Amino acid sequence: MIALLLLAGCTVGPDFQSPAPPQVTGFTPEPLTKPTVASPTRGGDAQYFNAGQDIPGQWWALFHAPALDRLVVQALTASPDLKAAQAALRQAQETALAQGGALYPSVSASFSDARQRVAGAQQGQPKASSIYSVASSSLSVSYDPDIFGGIKRGVESAEAAADYQRFQLEATTLTLSSNVVTAALQEASLRAQIAATREIIETQSQQLDVVRRQFNLGGVSQVDVLAQESTLTQSEASLPPLEKQLALQRNLLTVLAGRFPSQEVSETFELSSIDLPEALPVSLPSQLVRNRPDIRAAEASLHQANAEVGVAIANQFPKFTLSAGWGSAASGVDGLFGSAASGLWSLSAGITQPIFQGGTLEHQRYAAEAGLDKATAQYQSVVLQAFRNVADSLRALQADAETLKAQLAAERTAAASLDLSRSQFSAGAISYLTLLNAERTYQQTRIALVQAQAARYEDTAVLFQALGGGWWNRGNERADNNILN
Repeated sequence: MIALLLLAGCTVGPDFQSPAPPQVTGFTPEPLTKPTVASPTRGGDAQYFNAGQDIPGQWWALFHAPALDRLVVQALTASPDLKAAQAALRQAQETALAQGGALYPSVSASFSDARQRVAGAQQGQPKASSIYSVASSSLSVSYDPDIFGGIKRGVESAEAAADYQRFQLEATTLTLSSNVVTAALQEASLRAQIAATREIIETQSQQLDVVRRQFNLGGVSQVDVLAQESTLTQSEASLPPLEKQLALQRNLLTVLAGRFPSQEVSETFELSSIDLPEALPVSLPSQLVRNRPDIRAAEASLHQANAEVGVAIANQFPKFTLSAGWGSAASGVDGLFGSAASGLWSLSAGITQPIFQGGTLEHQRYAAEAGLDKATAQYQSVVLQAFRNVADSLRALQADAETLKAQLAAERTAAASLDLSRSQFSAGAISYLTLLNAERTYQQTRIALVQAQAARYEDTAVLFQALGGGWWNRGNERADNNILN
């Protein structure tokens, strides 16, 4: 009977199938066939979207900034977050291997050697007693045939959990590298804003000297002097917050590199030393579900939930047990394996069928099925959010190019207006209030131009992150190896 069951064994529960990719051909309603607009300034190059082109594993190298490459390597080597993710993967893999051991027979051996004294009263002889030795050894084998595949489904669930941790590791790597790149670009932006603010302060200081001389000559009033001083102090007041943000950004970069803030990284970043990638690889929509680590992690969770349904179903079926034992006993260790030993052996087979569990097994199955429905919905949500991330990034890059073009025009117009206002004021053609308004407008447009330049760099990095970061092009590293090997 058991042999027939073994031959007819099956694995109950649904077999997992990877979800089909969404039936869409693009990330935006219109095809991305046109390059972004170009502007004659730093970070103003036109960018092209190459649909279907793959992303390099070390995508940050496309910015052609050696200091950035070095810092990313430091972070991927020393980050405790990445080491924790690698350890979590190893833990999940070993757990899956341990779970797989249940598919094989278990074998154990035992040995004992005892010396005992027995009272004669136990045998009806109050004045007699005996002392003797007993040595025994045994070998036992136990096997639970996985007739309905419950153990296999449990192993499948554990392996899916390991897959989840593998893609969590990839997600951690992508997040870490993206954070380093974004933080470096933000540092470069802050340095540019600080430099622009200092130039503005220097110019306004020179203008204040001019106004004071004119006041001494009776050309302007005290009100004009105070107005220029107010403008200068406002500009000076805007500098410390920028310097504070730069210091905080440096702390962030240092910690991302796995160091304490007092061990500041030596790399510094300027927009002038970083190239804006012009040719942007954009994966096909059908490939995004295979490239995004968060989608693959959600798929692994879906796989695990699917396997848990099979486990719950198998628990409602009979369980079989086969066991065998062999051993010997003797009056001493010396005779344990000799002719004086008594041979011992046993063979047994058992079957256990749940009959009444108060509805526990049935509701556990319903719970597993609900968990599968939940994992399915969560997977769909992750996919939708991933496609939205890519679409947002593509829109942002197009808008960034338009914004930079407009900000460049505004900054040049404001600079020309300021030069003209200064000339007209010197000639007495305009009031000092008009000149101050021109100064404020130029200051605002100058800072806005720097921010618009930095936005193009930062949103380019965000696009690479949204597309998955090219982790599949780094090779299949073991979890305990460095991610760059």
